[in-house]
Amino acid sequence: MVLEPAIGLAADTRHRRLIVIGGGVVVAATLVAAGLAPVFAVFLAAECLMAPAAGAFVSLSQASLMDRAPAERERNMARWMVAGSIGNVVGPLLLAGAVAVSRSWRDVFVVLAVATLPLVVAGWRAHAPVPRSEEQHDEHRPRPAALLAALRDREVLRWLVALEAGDLLGDALLGFLALYLVDVGGATAGVGGIAVAAWSAAGLVGGAALVRLTRSMDGARYLRVSAAVSLVLYPAFLLVPGPLPKIAAVFVLGVVTAGWYPIAQARLFGSLHGRSGLAVAVSSLTAPIGLLHPLLVAGVATVAGLQTALWLLLTGPLVLLLVVPRRAARPASEA
Repeated sequence: MVLEPAIGLAADTRHRRLIVIGGGVVVAATLVAAGLAPVFAVFLAAECLMAPAAGAFVSLSQASLMDRAPAERERNMARWMVAGSIGNVVGPLLLAGAVAVSRSWRDVFVVLAVATLPLVVAGWRAHAPVPRSEEQHDEHRPRPAALLAALRDREVLRWLVALEAGDLLGDALLGFLALYLVDVGGATAGVGGIAVAAWSAAGLVGGAALVRLTRSMDGARYLRVSAAVSLVLYPAFLLVPGPLPKIAAVFVLGVVTAGWYPIAQARLFGSLHGRSGLAVAVSSLTAPIGLLHPLLVAGVATVAGLQTALWLLLTGPLVLLLVVPRRAARPASEA
């Protein structure tokens, strides 16, 4: 969180390709270090270094994808989410398979390090659009002051709030899902694991559906409609009795809410008019807010119970309905 704003600002220069490739090399190195770590301190250090390196490698790759086709940002973000959802499904299976075969998680880290290298080479060879600020040599070249200026922009703030609101029925709910089913729903730990798998699969299904929906449906309208639907689905998930009906409800909810992040993120990139590195920097500044969501739920749960505390997450779709306009203007075809 400390380094990523600086990485984002530096990305809106001719050095972006070098930053992305350097991030990929460091990711591969830290995966090896984590997999071979002799003590926990080495593992922890590798993970801490991996975080900003992944920001340079992954977040700036996303920014470059947004720059390649400004008019297709929403559809490309939906494709990005499908790729991430595949990883969410395959990753745990890969880890479980490695443990079952060799009884060690370490092999997975080394294999992923090797798998990262072809991606680094592909990134080096790929054509990367020149950031607009570098191409035009104008006053839009991002500087540290540009972060403050962006945070005063009403449209930027709109989509930053939408991203954080969407996270309530995203990562915040996922963090408590298995615990809720076991402690409140009376399920076994295995059923709780199935619920997490169902949520991951729902993201894949919802992302694939979003790729098609963005061809004919405005993204802002999608956010409003899906937020309204989730106001019915989420209470149904909390109120329906029995673990299996709850899993079914949360799967449908996951499909409906899968597009919240890609649409809001695409609109954030569009609101900054081609300064995609600045978009990465601005969104990283609000990342600490997401850390407060589970703390808030946990605090209420200690007083009133988890069933009551999870009702707080209903504020997510309510905020989306408040901040997302009925039809947000698409960026100009610079955009």
